[in-house]
Amino acid sequence: MSTPHVVVVMGVAGTGKTTIGPLLAAELGVPYAEGDDFHPPANIAKMSAGIPLDDADRWPWLDAIGHWAHGRAGLGGVVSSSALKRSYRDRLRGEAPGAVFLHLSGDRSLIEERMAARKNHFMPTALLDSQFATLQPLEDDEAGVAVDVSGTPEEITQRAVAALRRLDT
Repeated sequence: MSTPHVVVVMGVAGTGKTTIGPLLAAELGVPYAEGDDFHPPANIAKMSAGIPLDDADRWPWLDAIGHWAHGRAGLGGVVSSSALKRSYRDRLRGEAPGAVFLHLSGDRSLIEERMAARKNHFMPTALLDSQFATLQPLEDDEAGVAVDVSGTPEEITQRAVAALRRLDT
């Protein structure tokens, strides 16, 4: 990409944000930040108990991610965040106006299968329905691209890099 963007890797749980994010960052030569690391302990406890977060839970988390992204403006970076709602992405853009979004999307059954195979993750598959119910895909006026999550992590990453490069043309 001609200008180092801050890329927010978004999507429902189980789409591979934590897998694709570091691969994408390495491919772009920029740092990666794991969005889950920005959650306060109360959020992780709630999700671990199978309780979906509400917007009041998410605002401080989104602000912390946005603050990191703002600090990377002009330098580039990749950070993961579910960013399921337009209002969440607007909140992130409020902190980091130049951020672009990479929406990892795919078939629900594939995502559920991948979630079930994960070890030691706080997000149970029981919350997948609430994630899909909350999801508002990127709109035409939002800077970003959607990439299908079928295939290997390397294939997904290469599709992501190609799609992000097209944003600059």
